Amino acid sequence: MKYLTFLVLVILLTVAASCGKKSSGLPNIILIVADDLGWKDVGFMGSFYYETPNLDRLAGEGMVFRQAYAGAANCAPSRASLMTGVYATAHGVYTVGSSERGDTRMRRLIPVTNTDTLHDRFFTLAEALKQSGYTTINIGKWHLGNDPCSQGMDYNVGGSRWGHPKSYFAPYINPDLDALQGEYLTDRLTEEAIGFMRQHNDHPFFLYLSYYAVHTPLQPKQSYEQKYIEKGAVGCQSNASYAGMVDNLDSCIGRLMEALDQLGLHENTLVIFTSDNGGIREISCQDPLRAGKGSYYEGGIRVPLVFRWPGKIEKGSVTEAPVINMDFYPTLMEITGKEPPENLDGLSLWPLLKGEGSLAERSLYFHFPIYLQAYRAGYDDGRDPLFRTRPCSVIREGEWKLHYYYEDGGTELYNLNRDPGERNNLANVNISKREELKGKLNVWLEQENAPVHFNSNPQFDALFEQKRAAAFY
Repeated sequence: MKYLTFLVLVILLTVAASCGKKSSGLPNIILIVADDLGWKDVGFMGSFYYETPNLDRLAGEGMVFRQAYAGAANCAPSRASLMTGVYATAHGVYTVGSSERGDTRMRRLIPVTNTDTLHDRFFTLAEALKQSGYTTINIGKWHLGNDPCSQGMDYNVGGSRWGHPKSYFAPYINPDLDALQGEYLTDRLTEEAIGFMRQHNDHPFFLYLSYYAVHTPLQPKQSYEQKYIEKGAVGCQSNASYAGMVDNLDSCIGRLMEALDQLGLHENTLVIFTSDNGGIREISCQDPLRAGKGSYYEGGIRVPLVFRWPGKIEKGSVTEAPVINMDFYPTLMEITGKEPPENLDGLSLWPLLKGEGSLAERSLYFHFPIYLQAYRAGYDDGRDPLFRTRPCSVIREGEWKLHYYYEDGGTELYNLNRDPGERNNLANVNISKREELKGKLNVWLEQENAPVHFNSNPQFDALFEQKRAAAFY
């Protein structure tokens, strides 16, 4: 009898402890970020080449954002903006490594010096969620400093300053993970995520699953690649190696979602899926969008985005509202009932997600005071054949988008509703709209104290540049 009484007491205490852990009412949060996955590299965004049934199912169970933007056109600044909720003008991370990219003889200006590590003065999304009672973990790419645990993560698996692996097959080297011969990195990170959920399913967690896939090197598992070799091209998408990596990524996310269901966490977990920037055009075109990674045309900054939370977000919902990854921070703060830090540049998407309001009208801005050389000269579909991006600023407001280029004062104006491919420059046609947007852009640049004054590059050689460019016209 005493044993039975003791056993009942133990059970009651265990249940009480368990209830105490879950009494916060906080949802689990899984933020999945693919690397270099283009806007149209998944089925739910219109691709008939890449087969992504698991991501398509995820999209069908939540809200798809058709006009979602990364915070920048390449990985480090985009991730810095996601984690801080502010524009690159605030954190100063504009690219990976040096800002002096491309042949110096073809750069008219001396670019701004780049910051390659996120400064500790920024209170990251991970730190905010940790302070709110979450167990936080980074699995995969971090790319903002040497150690994610110094920037808000309780745990870290495979994340450091490295931006891509030396190999997707073990040994990986970067990231530094012990692995059996033949193990595949995307699979390994998925298993780590599933293991973490099993160990922490009794307490709210923030799982930042930042896959290295589908960043180069293109190294798919043979069976996945063979599938697309046999399938053949669909339109302008045809790279079987890349397709095999996309397919494997989709399979891994399917396994992750299945584990979530098995653990009974499906109903109380918000899942977000996106990419850190647009895809590389040479690998996978994004038609009708122009250009790709590294460009501030739509192909470089638009990304797939899904939010799923059963019972909270309507299944199969789709929105055309322009959003940006800096919106994640204030959104998650509102969902968790916490006040966000002051001066975040994003807006909370929660009213839109739960169907109780629309997103306030606003402008989106991009400032890129540096250079990115062409991946493949003449093929990237940029403003000129030699660079993906030269120093520029961009404003998107409603259906309009304006580009301003600092080398020559060039201005481009596009109506994205009628011209999503940014082919018909209306800058000299709709002069009033051009001047209106330029004025708003200049006000924002001044408010941000953005670097807009450049010194001329004494090594620039106009004749050399003309000869190089002429080969592609």
